[in-house]
Amino acid sequence: MTSSATTRSLTGITTTGTPHLGNYVGAIRPAVRASRQPQVENFYFLADFHALIKCDDPERIQRSTLEIAASWLAAGLDPAKVTFYRQSDIPEIPELTWLLTCVTGKGILNRAHAYKAALDKNEAAGQDPDFEVTAGLFMYPVLMAADILMFKAHRVPVGRDQVQHLEMARDIAQRFNHLYGERLVLPEAVVDDNVALLPGLDGRKMSKSYDNTIALFSPREQLRKQIMGIVTDSRAPGEPKETEGSALFSIYRAFANQAESASFAKAFADGISWGDAKQQLFERIDHEIGPMRERYQHLISHPAEVEEILQAGAEKARAMAIPFMAELRTAVGLRALGAKAASTRSKEQSKGSVAQFKQYREKDGRFYFKLTDASGQVLIQSKGFDSPQEAGQAVKRLQSEGSAALADLQEVFEPSTNVKTEAIYEVLERAFREKNV
Repeated sequence: MTSSATTRSLTGITTTGTPHLGNYVGAIRPAVRASRQPQVENFYFLADFHALIKCDDPERIQRSTLEIAASWLAAGLDPAKVTFYRQSDIPEIPELTWLLTCVTGKGILNRAHAYKAALDKNEAAGQDPDFEVTAGLFMYPVLMAADILMFKAHRVPVGRDQVQHLEMARDIAQRFNHLYGERLVLPEAVVDDNVALLPGLDGRKMSKSYDNTIALFSPREQLRKQIMGIVTDSRAPGEPKETEGSALFSIYRAFANQAESASFAKAFADGISWGDAKQQLFERIDHEIGPMRERYQHLISHPAEVEEILQAGAEKARAMAIPFMAELRTAVGLRALGAKAASTRSKEQSKGSVAQFKQYREKDGRFYFKLTDASGQVLIQSKGFDSPQEAGQAVKRLQSEGSAALADLQEVFEPSTNVKTEAIYEVLERAFREKNV
């Protein structure tokens, strides 16, 4: 049971690849440090259901699950102090996914970044828009919402490109709560813009997509070989070198303290050779990673130990998921005949709920707004604006003029928005009268 002073935080890791230094610096290390914070109940899970959307190689998924679990454990995650589990070991998650699917508007899912990107890619290639687009990709945001809502997470650390999914999870939870009572916790996205994004061997962002990664727990000599292969310019020993834009310096700074970084920057200015700079980078990384490597190799060689840890985590997670799922099943009517539902929000309370305008910035850098009714259903979805002021002006008109502003503003709405529906008129007019949007 979580005390009132405790915050729940949840992090998922998709099992589709071998962890690299970028994963360690950007996700593993900060998450392990966060797991030691007082008054925070942490949940970490291996998102192998999500992996099926991206990968159809069973061996790769199984191997990646082992490698990622071993990496987190070797990096210091203490399974006794957190809830560390494999997503597919919690059958209540797909069950909750279905309940949420039944209250999620298709229009919300149409706007998901990954789905839209797939459609745009097909259009650019002259293919049918839905070519090779699976229902799994389309439903990805609902499964992610179930992951979060199942454990009543208050905050979810994400990259900026995942903020949209957290907004969707909130919208879905709000809709469910409107229909069945206040049962789901609305999560908050936690975005840390200071998390380092490491460059890879070729200077671009370290990513499996670019095949430019440095494996996190590769053997010592292999690690050195990879670092020696980092692309640099042609400046000779003795020539001053720029730290700005240098992949070597960026990676070093992610592992070093302030004094070490300053010393390395001075060496650049003094004309250190690229070979010596790479050797220093190797030594600094190995200083931090080396002590973890033995633990990692042991776990990789003993998968049964990792499996035991994950099963213990699943048992802990299901101790929370089973009773909560039973409550949700009862709430939606999946209960024994003759059983009574727990009390939910009254119709009068629902009528008193207000609509909401939400303004936000998308991955494309543009600014948007949407209007949701009291249940969380999206009534109006705007097109993108170049500035937050433009989006704000449109919202202000709708707030101050009600449905009278709809005709003038039709061009700013997404084509899927039906601005003539009675629901939109009713919400805007009530909000205009009551001044409560």
